Amino acid sequence: MIIGVDLGTSVTKASAIYFDGRVGETASLPTSLDRHPGGQVEQDFASVLAAVATVVRQIVAAAHLAGEEIEAVAITGQGDGLWLRDAAGNPVRPAISWMDARAAEIVESWNLTRDAGEASVSRQVYRLTGSGLFPGCHAALLAWLAANESESLERAAVAGYCVDAVLHSLTGRMSVDASDASLPFMDVRTRKYVPAALELCGIADWAHLLPVPAESGTIFTLDSRGAELLGLPEGTPVTGGPYDLQACGLGSGTTRVGEGTLVVGTTLSCQVLTADTTIDREADPAGMWLCTADPELFLRVMPSMVGTASLDWLLGLFGLGPSDLNGLLLESPPGANGASALTFFSPSGERAPFVEPFARGEFTGLQLRNTRADLLRALCEGVAFAARHCFEEMGLDGEVTACGGGLQSDAWAGIFADVLGRPLYLPNNSAVGSRGAALTAWAGLGAPVDDDLWRSQRRRIDPDPDRSAFYDRAYAGYRQRLTSARALWALGRSSS
Repeated sequence: MIIGVDLGTSVTKASAIYFDGRVGETASLPTSLDRHPGGQVEQDFASVLAAVATVVRQIVAAAHLAGEEIEAVAITGQGDGLWLRDAAGNPVRPAISWMDARAAEIVESWNLTRDAGEASVSRQVYRLTGSGLFPGCHAALLAWLAANESESLERAAVAGYCVDAVLHSLTGRMSVDASDASLPFMDVRTRKYVPAALELCGIADWAHLLPVPAESGTIFTLDSRGAELLGLPEGTPVTGGPYDLQACGLGSGTTRVGEGTLVVGTTLSCQVLTADTTIDREADPAGMWLCTADPELFLRVMPSMVGTASLDWLLGLFGLGPSDLNGLLLESPPGANGASALTFFSPSGERAPFVEPFARGEFTGLQLRNTRADLLRALCEGVAFAARHCFEEMGLDGEVTACGGGLQSDAWAGIFADVLGRPLYLPNNSAVGSRGAALTAWAGLGAPVDDDLWRSQRRRIDPDPDRSAFYDRAYAGYRQRLTSARALWALGRSSS
């Protein structure tokens, strides 16, 4: 058995993952985000590490009672953001979340075409690395700190991410998984950072803070501090990565080229496993390619900014909770009685399938007859349309496995299947991130799991042909509204 740890944005979870794919004891603990003026969103690293210790110790205690051997600890978690640390692994300032908006104006300046028609910084970086730039990524946050808080960069030894920050504290090793390091400065084909990308963003002076990615299959071990924190023996094997988007795909069963994963969590992430890293130089510079454990395979990802976060917001306005969603969706028909939504509600705008720091959400088509059920259905349909848009940009060519807290509602899962016009495969257990991390750990330990057995542990939701035909027409209307909205956002920027 391996303890899989998933460092979510708002919840830290640990689960007992067995070699046959079963998920056993699970423990979770909420972690808080600190929100400040100007769209700043930060996290306290000490509280994150304490949450890890708490949930892992619960699994350890349960394993000891059952007489089960713990082979390793496998860590995955939120990506992007900026977790600055000194050489000992101690934070030099609060971690900056991927949800942070302080660098929105920097990204907006990078999006502008330069003099004499020269391509924008964002497009030039995209052509080098295949990664889009958005306010919560390393490039923007490093640039903001360099201009406004350079003393933090001067005190730091490493500019990392959540997973490697925890790994550093548990093992004493400064490293990063190649999946995390892929965005936004890496050429994933060579697994090397691209100096020209840092220069374009004006942060080449801080290139020394980027950690060297670990080789695929690297196994770390708990040092004395990590052993004391987790209640495990010193020397226990530990892995750090891949980060949560990729781990969710693996844990859900997306292991074959062309297949896709839909992750309906705080963010909406759409991803496709591919051997092709061809960059469309004329496409919107959005999304990313991520390295995988196989140097010949890559994950093409379109992670939008808002998934269940928008749903939680709207449910909260009505004094409702997630358990109310399924019933309310069934009260409103496809098309939500004329109501529709663009679901760009993040303060930092959107990052996929296009980058627009000043994107804003909206509801349209409202009438006095509309109910809260209509508004909720319109929002859920809008998120599903955004997923279809992302998959169309990536060229999905295979099965789609879906996971995440939003899909605890079968009614919403059915909307996704109908909008995409293809079956969805839903894992039998929700601990897919921990499951994917454990799968990776066993491969690193030289004992790869049975892929067919793990993939079999899921169920299928088929689309309804009539509803799919309806949503094909509705999706065309969604794309038209999106085009109009993007023109309005551009006018708003020019007048501000």
